[in-house]
Amino acid sequence: MASGDIAQITEALAKTHVGEVELSYKGQGLKLDNAESVKEMVQEISQCQGLQSLRLEGNTLGVEAAQAIAKSLEAKRELEQCHWSDMFTGRLRSEIPPALISLGNALMTSGARLTHLDLSDNAFGPDGVKGIESLLKSSACYTLRELRLNNCGMGIGGGMVLASALTECHKRSSAAGSPLRLKVFIAGRNRLENDGATALAKAFKLLGSLEEVHMPQNGINHPGITALATAIKHNPNLQVLNLNDNTFTKRGSTAMAEAIRHLQCLKVVNFGDCLVRSEGAIAIAGALREGLPFLRELNLSFGEICEAAAVVVAKAVLGKDDLEKLDLNGNCFGEDGCEALRDMMEGMNMEDLLGSLSDDEGEPEEEDYDEEEEEEEKDDEEEREDEKDAEENGVNGTKDVIEDKEPHCSSELSSFLISPSAEKLISLGAKRIQLFEKQVDVSDASKVSDVFLKISSVYKDEPEVKQAVFESTDALLRKAFSDSYSQSYGLISSLMVKLGLLKSEDKKIKRVTVLPGHLLALEHAAALEFFPADQADVLETFLSRNGKVLESCCSARDALKTTLMKTTTA
Repeated sequence: MASGDIAQITEALAKTHVGEVELSYKGQGLKLDNAESVKEMVQEISQCQGLQSLRLEGNTLGVEAAQAIAKSLEAKRELEQCHWSDMFTGRLRSEIPPALISLGNALMTSGARLTHLDLSDNAFGPDGVKGIESLLKSSACYTLRELRLNNCGMGIGGGMVLASALTECHKRSSAAGSPLRLKVFIAGRNRLENDGATALAKAFKLLGSLEEVHMPQNGINHPGITALATAIKHNPNLQVLNLNDNTFTKRGSTAMAEAIRHLQCLKVVNFGDCLVRSEGAIAIAGALREGLPFLRELNLSFGEICEAAAVVVAKAVLGKDDLEKLDLNGNCFGEDGCEALRDMMEGMNMEDLLGSLSDDEGEPEEEDYDEEEEEEEKDDEEEREDEKDAEENGVNGTKDVIEDKEPHCSSELSSFLISPSAEKLISLGAKRIQLFEKQVDVSDASKVSDVFLKISSVYKDEPEVKQAVFESTDALLRKAFSDSYSQSYGLISSLMVKLGLLKSEDKKIKRVTVLPGHLLALEHAAALEFFPADQADVLETFLSRNGKVLESCCSARDALKTTLMKTTTA
């Protein structure tokens, strides 16, 4: 072969694009104000055959410059990836929507089918979302797989517009025979709050294709978290869930725990700085025990979690072969608690997986009450007003505890619950088992625990009374534990709160004066193995670490602890 032929082949190979065809102006800090300033860029875009990816991030684009670039994109049918983050630095907010509209119109005109759209760090606000609304609804986005809108200041309004656009895109793409299958959604630091998150949750539920959801720092609290929890259950392939620095509290944590236990593909869970608290951590531990076989990272840092609850979480990740990191830093263990947790992880041969505990907050003060709790109190004012009448109808809302199926029976049961006594319990006769099984609403763990503690409070070491108490508590727990797994975890938590073993975020919940009957009824139930082994382990863990609060009933406490240990090691 002649040397000239070899040179031609070499030159041809040099011009051949292998893999993705990309033009990148990333991070050049260009100030692109007008058509003249982008003349060279426009020429390069126009001459690039088969352009698939365009990187404009790290420059600043004016309206006229955007229009010129848009004109060059009208013929780029093969374009799939638009990496356009941080490209409006120093621009007026009013300049951004028209620039985005021009670029979006060009993509729609070209017939492009996008797979990646990144507009993060552009601070365009709700109006900016409107600037991409038509694009998101169009056929250009029917094939979208990744949507990145981190740190855009969308706000509630922008979140709602975005949710509507995604919903419409799914509707149109489905009608066209190829439903939108978005896999990655990133929208951290956008002030979405509850309404924005709830709107997006509806879109997520419809999509059902998400594999990664990142929504940290959005001012979302339990209503929005609960809506998101409902939505992610419908996305079975979800692998990464990052909701860092929002506010779960108990209700959000419980809802999220119920959701993630269904997600068998989930690998990374970041609920750090979410005020999960101890009750929420226990609920999440229940989900971990039941599912998440491929879990790789779990972040429950800075969540006001006590040491005993952290131990429950640590035990729940035992057997997760893919686990690489458990982050429990910044919680409320105290120096001794941190050491105990490290020792336990070492005993499970998992000490290398536990992250640093250097920012531990120390053991919580009894009367800790922070701004988040105050905000929760405000959110719940209307709910409390709704409950007020029920509370006035009897101690702890007794009439609301039972299902009013048979007025006469309900009246007898109400009389006992308002003013419990051994005589009243015995007077219910053989029908008491049926009453507790059929008429107590077991969907509310707090109400079930109230009834359990009222029944067991009348315990006496007399055969007839003892039989009546145990038959009644057994019937109640049998019904409660036959309900959903997550609700039974809620019952364990509720009992521990009222017995003083676990601090609750709900200041309305008062501890009972612990009596031997309370603990003996639990011991009887444990001996009959009503408690699943993992839940018996939770109760035993808290008894071991916080059992001093039950010192007045030390004999019954020790009997309960012994029986629980047998249950968990059986």
